[in-house]
Amino acid sequence: MDVNLETTLDKEIIEFIAACMQREHPRSYLISVLGKVQEKYGYLSRQHMHAVAHIMRIPTSRVYGVATFYHFFRLRPRGKHQISICMGTACFVKGADRVLEAFKSELGIDIGETTKDGIFSLDNTRCLGVCGLAPVVTINNQVYSQVTPQQVPELINKTLGR
Repeated sequence: MDVNLETTLDKEIIEFIAACMQREHPRSYLISVLGKVQEKYGYLSRQHMHAVAHIMRIPTSRVYGVATFYHFFRLRPRGKHQISICMGTACFVKGADRVLEAFKSELGIDIGETTKDGIFSLDNTRCLGVCGLAPVVTINNQVYSQVTPQQVPELINKTLGR
């Protein structure tokens, strides 16, 4: 795969990587570099990972291995609106699994996926620390408490401004 660094990675990211490469143990900054790339572009594309590997002089397979090992890295673009259902014990006991199923059904996607139109991404999370409000859903970091499956269409419409 050819790497055109100027079009694959932002100048600021290339400079950040260059600064990391000047430090002791430069390859130990891989997670920080991938974090910067994801922060800028929203996810890590194959081209992003290949460019990082090229600049840092490490195998692309190692970059990919790190990106897939840590759950906070995303390899696909995210939707405009992020929906996350808490699956911690309290939320699960109070029906979060049914709420998740309702979102999956309404949006036509599974956990970790984005709708074809790029509007919604669906994820689950572990405990958010608001167990008294269970089950909890976050949409674009806004917390919704005591959510029922019947409320899911309303929450989707509210998010779309309807």
